Amino acid sequence: MTARIIDGKTISADLRGKMTDAVHRLRRDRGIVPGLAVVLVGRNPASEVYVRNKSKAVTESGMHPFDQQLPDSTDEAESLELIAELNADPQVNGILVQLPLPKHIDAQKIIAAIDPAKDVDGFHPLNVGRLASGLPGLVPCTPLGCILLARTVHTSLEGMEAVVVGRSNIVGKPVAQMLLAENATVTICHSRTNDLATVCGRADLLIAAIGKPEFVRGHWLKPGATVIDVGINRVPGAGGKSRIVGDVAFAEASQVAGAITPVPGGVGPMTIACLLLNTVRAACMQNELPVPSI
Repeated sequence: MTARIIDGKTISADLRGKMTDAVHRLRRDRGIVPGLAVVLVGRNPASEVYVRNKSKAVTESGMHPFDQQLPDSTDEAESLELIAELNADPQVNGILVQLPLPKHIDAQKIIAAIDPAKDVDGFHPLNVGRLASGLPGLVPCTPLGCILLARTVHTSLEGMEAVVVGRSNIVGKPVAQMLLAENATVTICHSRTNDLATVCGRADLLIAAIGKPEFVRGHWLKPGATVIDVGINRVPGAGGKSRIVGDVAFAEASQVAGAITPVPGGVGPMTIACLLLNTVRAACMQNELPVPSI
């Protein structure tokens, strides 16, 4: 068996196109241009790349970017002051604080200061609680991307045995909540789960988000399973260069799975596309307009 490759680049491009159309309609019909503020504190090279990619996508979609880059010396009080200003700015519909923050700033305090209605990362405690309670709200982008990718393989996730490998607040826990909302039967496991391979072998749908390169082996999988690999790990490659791999041993898994996301080119592009989706949704909710369906 050779697995179908779930092409995140193509699927995300389609979603980004739909969001560009939605932004055009909001501008034309309502005079509304969604705005996204991305806050970056310090000079973390990886974060700078992520922010540039996000800002480019925002601009290409027709939204207004309100990028905020602050020096490493910025303290917690100054960061909170900026968040308060962005909360009060009616042109800013979404606020995203790029993580990680410098160690002298309490990330949880900053996230909690964001207006939940503008929390396009879905990390505010109120939005976390709404997701856990099955109430509508803004949800984290990467887990949302995982669900959308799985839906391209399965018309419905209802009744499926879904296994999530990883229990982080950023991916593992929220994607499990979203799978429950899809009426899947969900197991959350992690590196300390007893007989992890057997648990993974039950999965019709496996989402790997454990942060360990090629941790999930091909022989762990149920034949024909759908595998969504969230991992992005840099490992040594040929000629002294590094290469990017996921949390799943792709070469092995692709011989067993029915469908699988590649790394790179799978979940990663969907995260930015879902950020655009969340910003459009936030703008619509703030203006009491119908939220675009996907």
